[in-house]
Amino acid sequence: MTVYEFPLNERIRTWLRLEDLFGKTLYFVRGGDARAHHAALLAVFELTDVTGRPEMKSELIQELDRQKTSLEDLRSNPAVDADRLDEVLARIATALADLRGMSGKIGQHVRDNEWLAGIKGRAGIPGGTCSFDLPAYHNWLNLPEADRTNDLMEWLGPLLPLKSAVDVVLRLLRDSGHRSRHTASQGLFQLMLGGRSAHLLRLSLDSDCTPEVSANKYAVNIRFLIPDRAQKPRPCDRDVDFALTFCNL
Repeated sequence: MTVYEFPLNERIRTWLRLEDLFGKTLYFVRGGDARAHHAALLAVFELTDVTGRPEMKSELIQELDRQKTSLEDLRSNPAVDADRLDEVLARIATALADLRGMSGKIGQHVRDNEWLAGIKGRAGIPGGTCSFDLPAYHNWLNLPEADRTNDLMEWLGPLLPLKSAVDVVLRLLRDSGHRSRHTASQGLFQLMLGGRSAHLLRLSLDSDCTPEVSANKYAVNIRFLIPDRAQKPRPCDRDVDFALTFCNL
């Protein structure tokens, strides 16, 4: 089954982008070789761009505080697994403490580094980070792997509290969902929401078709397309079975 996720507001969209970028960055940091570390550094630059909004930290703190309050109210519910609840609350408490320990503007340590700024400026040019363009960067890429890894973690480390917070919030969001099975007749599907709201739609299917989703407060519309690597996708003209999950914080 392939799972597609469609955020329905800007906050969730940003948090999903952060999750993706942190995953890529850490993957390439562990990759070890010079090309992987080049990709890791480019991902760090993307992270600093995405985290540029000053309200991002306060939004995460506000959401974690809200989730903490809601979950603590469940302690008296005998149907709730107390151990599991304590585990989730502990993760929230750790994430909140780490977020509140962040000082200054997020990512400013990267923006203020003139050496990194020079690389970032050249990275926007196709082939712009060749050794003849950035000999000092070429020198860094040829340092021992451990030295490059230490540098990357020094630049990434101050951003990691955001990763922990986003991981907790998105896990709570995904776990909140209720799945239902549907069939798109001739590749088209519409569901009237009838007052329901959602922050994230998760769509699961085992098919070569891919979904295109549009949603508002009244309805969800899904059109399935057949990918074509030589030209634009074409409409899927057969019935498609899929599962749809509405997730809310």
